[in-house]
Amino acid sequence: MANVEKKSLEAPDDTRTFDKGRVEVVNIGGGTVGRYHFEPGWKWSDHVKPLAGTELCQSAHFAYQSTGRLHVAMADGSEFEVGPGDVSIIPPGHDAWVVGAEAVTGIDWSGMADYAKTS
Repeated sequence: MANVEKKSLEAPDDTRTFDKGRVEVVNIGGGTVGRYHFEPGWKWSDHVKPLAGTELCQSAHFAYQSTGRLHVAMADGSEFEVGPGDVSIIPPGHDAWVVGAEAVTGIDWSGMADYAKTS
């Protein structure tokens, strides 16, 4: 039987804050799970790009969105929105921004290990 692990996002291993947003992460089972919170007006290319140092977000996301609407624009020109209750896979090479006046929150099972990490 595998070892049992339990962690809570209420007591994260790391919290990364940036203008108009934050992510809280736990490292568990050899992976990283993150909770994201983006305020109205947040845009990856404005608020995280300076930390990432890449033209587009290069994280691959596998996420469940709890609140708000997130617009995603891929490098190939395709665009879509993710809303409450949606589960999404977003490959590397995208920009994203909050649509409207509601904050965007959710859980990401794959893209938060190095997201907005400054060191």
